[in-house]
Amino acid sequence: MRELSDVAKDSTAAVFVNFHGLSVGDTNTLRAELREKGVQYRVAKKTLIRKAFNESSIAGELPALDGELAVAWSMDDATAPAREVYTFQKKHEGKVSILGGVFESAYLDQTHMMDIATIPPMEVLRGMFVNVINSPIQGLVIALNAIAEQRN
Repeated sequence: MRELSDVAKDSTAAVFVNFHGLSVGDTNTLRAELREKGVQYRVAKKTLIRKAFNESSIAGELPALDGELAVAWSMDDATAPAREVYTFQKKHEGKVSILGGVFESAYLDQTHMMDIATIPPMEVLRGMFVNVINSPIQGLVIALNAIAEQRN
C-alpha cells in the first residue's frame, strides 16, 4: 500500500494495465522490458490501488479499473509507461490493455493515454527537432551551390 501511495504522489506518470490472460512467461518478459526502459510495474488489488490513488491530490476521476490490474509508472520519463505498455500490447493483442492513467497530476481515460503512448521517446523528438532546424539551412546551401555552379 505504501509503495502505491508513493506512486500516486511522486511519479511523473502512471498507467493502469489490464493483463487478463497473460502467461507467466509473458508477464516476466513485460516486467523485464519495462525495467529496461526505467518503468516499474506492480500487480495489486483494485481496492488498494483505488485507496492509494484516491488519497492523493490527483485531479479528475479515477478511470474504470476492470479485470486483473497492474500499475506501470516512471519517476523520470512521463511518456515511457504508456509507450512501453502500448508497445507490448501490440505484440500481445487482447491480453494486455491500457485502462487509463495519471499524467501531469490528472486522471486520463484510455483514449488519452493511448495518445500519450504514441509520443516518440525524447531522443527521437530531439532528432526530429534538429532535422527541422537543419532543413532550411540545407536548402540554402543547395541553392547557393547551384548559383555558384551557374557562374562557373
